[in-house]
Amino acid sequence: MRTTTLGSGGPEVGVVGLGCMGMTWAYDPNGRDDSTSVEVIRAALDLGSTLIDTADIYGPYDNEELVGKALTGEFRERAVLATKVGLVPGTGGARVGNDGRPEHVRRSIDDSLRRLGTDHVDLYQLHRVDPAVPIEETWGALAEAVQAGKALRIGLSEVTVEQIERARAVHPVASVQSELSLWTRDALDEVLPYTEEHGIAFLPFSPLGRGFLTGRFASAEDIPADDWRSNLPRFQADALAANLALVEKVKEIAARHGATPAQVALAWVLAQGRYVVPIPGTKTPKYLADNAGSADVRLTAADLAELDALPPAVGSRY
Repeated sequence: MRTTTLGSGGPEVGVVGLGCMGMTWAYDPNGRDDSTSVEVIRAALDLGSTLIDTADIYGPYDNEELVGKALTGEFRERAVLATKVGLVPGTGGARVGNDGRPEHVRRSIDDSLRRLGTDHVDLYQLHRVDPAVPIEETWGALAEAVQAGKALRIGLSEVTVEQIERARAVHPVASVQSELSLWTRDALDEVLPYTEEHGIAFLPFSPLGRGFLTGRFASAEDIPADDWRSNLPRFQADALAANLALVEKVKEIAARHGATPAQVALAWVLAQGRYVVPIPGTKTPKYLADNAGSADVRLTAADLAELDALPPAVGSRY
């Protein structure tokens, strides 16, 4: 796989990474297969997808343990390992809550390293800004992890330009992770141009529209009842039917290139910037190889113009 760097000063990584959330959490929980997931993580490294992304909240906690089982010995040496802190199991029926207190960050990095079976992570990310804690305080605690050698660099997730600037005043920001795909393009307005200008890596999560842009879902009935996506607005029957127009255009362009819809959707994301490294998630070897193949799909200016002209998705993100 062709490579880039994790921002202007970061390590070399394959241009397509691997998001591990769905291996243990949120998507099709009854389809969990840890042994296959370990194989997928290791196969990702063989394909050149060296950025491996997890978080303590996924599971919670057992996603890091799974990644730790996969990244032993030489596999750990080959991986650029990223995890996150700042989201916690919710209370009162809430799925998740925020915790950006410095003491939580200090405790969590040690817990994450233990679960991952490593003495450091390559990238430690603030999963969400806690509105109850000044970002400078939370970011300062992440910077302590760098100073202690527990993290080599630190990043942010789902932030505004103003929040990035406040963090940068405390310690360099290596990366920003936000949702970006053909049906979620908000980051193109301000955040992605800012990261490109300042040499900060941009890591799109859900670059396949939570699987929708692959053409996998023709109707709401195709989504398992216990799958988190069944509750999302864009996957409700009327919205899903309207959003199929996006998939049809992706399929049309894919046919021109002898590619799959997933590869075209990812190639569009890759075309958005030099330091853009999408992290599509999968727990299936076939889809892993499919996603990695997007690095070889070169969309023409006309292709990109057609995709850029697609209407916004129907329905809110959450």
